[in-house]
Amino acid sequence: MINQRLAQKQRLKILPQQIQLLNFFHLNTLELEQRILQELEENPLLDDQKNELDESIDKYSKDSVQDYQDWEEYGYNDVPDYKTEYANYLGDEKLPERPITSGFDFRPLLKEQFKVASDDERAIWLAEFIIDSLNDHGLLEQDLEHLAEDISFKQGKWVEPEEIDVVLQQIQTLEPVGVGARSIRECLLIQLRRFNQKRPDVKMAVRLLEHHFTDLHNRNMDKIRHQLKIDEEELKIVLQLIATLKMKPVCEQEDSIVVNKNILPDFLITQVGDQLDVSLYRNRSESLSINTTWKQLAEGTQQVNTDKSALQYMKNKLQSAQWFINAVQQREATMLKIMKAIVHLQYEYFLTGDINLLKPMILKNVAEMVGVDISTVSRITCNKYVETPFGLLLLKDLFTEGIANAKGQVISNKVIQSAIEDVIEGEDKHNPYTDQQLVNILAQRGFSVARRTVAKYREQLQIPVSHVRGLWA
Repeated sequence: MINQRLAQKQRLKILPQQIQLLNFFHLNTLELEQRILQELEENPLLDDQKNELDESIDKYSKDSVQDYQDWEEYGYNDVPDYKTEYANYLGDEKLPERPITSGFDFRPLLKEQFKVASDDERAIWLAEFIIDSLNDHGLLEQDLEHLAEDISFKQGKWVEPEEIDVVLQQIQTLEPVGVGARSIRECLLIQLRRFNQKRPDVKMAVRLLEHHFTDLHNRNMDKIRHQLKIDEEELKIVLQLIATLKMKPVCEQEDSIVVNKNILPDFLITQVGDQLDVSLYRNRSESLSINTTWKQLAEGTQQVNTDKSALQYMKNKLQSAQWFINAVQQREATMLKIMKAIVHLQYEYFLTGDINLLKPMILKNVAEMVGVDISTVSRITCNKYVETPFGLLLLKDLFTEGIANAKGQVISNKVIQSAIEDVIEGEDKHNPYTDQQLVNILAQRGFSVARRTVAKYREQLQIPVSHVRGLWA
């Protein structure tokens, strides 16, 4: 039997375009640039005027050969013959004309250190061969037997592996620490042996690497605690110590070979007198446009015999290009509104850069001021940086909770964390403050916080407990 029922329901539907727009808000400057390049490749109706301007500049450059040049123009000119012959063989890049920067090499420094430490000519000769056999990270990949055979055959002098082992141990005492290690495990042990061996955490870390490195590699933490007879907190301290060591002795050298790790900001804040000006690092919506010729074809204003499927394809691409430009414009407009609201709330902090002037601020405060949803503010401020007169800041670091001080004023928890750092930095390293003592000192400064709050902030600052700091003194 057929029945009819009348029901009323509320449903919230999000259009696919709205989801894509929210994803646009999450992109930073570099990610947006990659997204624009991808859209330019997929959509022929979308143009980038900035790229076209760059191409036109290269096109009319005096160094490039013009299309209209014939043999009479190009052959009978004042350019010397050796330049044209040179270009015929080496191409347009002209690499030999560019200065080649020399990268940092740790091997000559190692050889000089060994010569200062030893006056044995044979040991110096063996050390130079061993140092030249190290890889770019300062590790020795060959075993001693094969290395002894290579030295014997190349130099015509018989060398025993035991003799190489003695010289290698001398190399491992040089700088950078860990150089000459034959494995990551040995590299970590060499670094640990430079610490104070009376420290309990150092002793336990050496035991862990010497006897339970395989279990550590396989993350068998329960087995490690059982074998070393330590609890979970002590194992955490030992692992934190190992985490501070370098996996490779030569891994980060400040030279031209290292990849540039500079962060590209998304916002710029400039100070003119007592005024702060907020702007985007790159305004990409102004350079994006729709190709006029293709737009006329898609709209049918030009009478051209075009297949219906091709015409429908161009209409879809036209709608996609229009939506893409609008999305970029809406993203940039929303970013500016939110950043101006943040600057308005933290105006005194951005003028001076003093952490003590940072006010409590949450996402809800900015969302109410701008008139957008909290999720929009979260996406706009996620993984984005602002360039200020006093340095580069991560936007997420500006959002902090508030704590009332002794005068009843609400201050940012960043101020409390900064005060804890100052107190611990000035403490007696052999008799460090406990968390309760830190509570009393902060109370004298006007900050009324609980001991568990101090412990939480101390852990966020990655500062160990008092008895561990005393062992490290």
